[in-house]
Amino acid sequence: MFSPDIERQAATFDAIGERYDEAFADKAAQIEATQWLIERLPSGARVLDAGCGTGVPTARLLADAGCEVLGVDISEKMLELARGNVPGARFERMDMANLSADATATPFDGIAAFFSLLMLPRARIESLLPEWTKLVRPGGYIALSMVEADLDYVELPFLGQPARLTGYPRAQLADVLGRAGLEILAEQVVEVEPSAPGAPPESQLFYRCRLR
Repeated sequence: MFSPDIERQAATFDAIGERYDEAFADKAAQIEATQWLIERLPSGARVLDAGCGTGVPTARLLADAGCEVLGVDISEKMLELARGNVPGARFERMDMANLSADATATPFDGIAAFFSLLMLPRARIESLLPEWTKLVRPGGYIALSMVEADLDYVELPFLGQPARLTGYPRAQLADVLGRAGLEILAEQVVEVEPSAPGAPPESQLFYRCRLR
């Protein structure tokens, strides 16, 4: 059972569906970050794709590399698309902010979280990240991205749908990751012009991290 707030966010992405990949067609930086993660994982690694969306490109790349992939999302439509796009992965409707070591049973070797944390309030992000480190084996890796902005769960139109969005200035986000117990191995800033009409340009922040 999900809260009304989560159900509203899910409804936003149910309505967006495949238009998300059309609007953000340039995923070169996300592909590069996923490949970085793959190169550091053991053979047959168990990986969490948190906020997996349509499964493209991250879950697909991980599955094609022989990883055991669990993709979680709150949008039924996104999960339907992901299952069609990546039949070699497992996808479940779960709130990524409420995952626990008990619920996932076996530790992950890595976590990918591309543009999913921005759907949570800052307070929840900052309590969630330390919990995620408990889901990963010691020395494991987390690759994640957010959009640079100074927002805390502000309602804004997103591809024609209402959504609550969060962002950080890059120095503040780096501090949040460090306090969560993550060592930042690399930071990348990518300027993106979405192809959707009316969607503003954005600075995307990619972080490659290792558990301390």
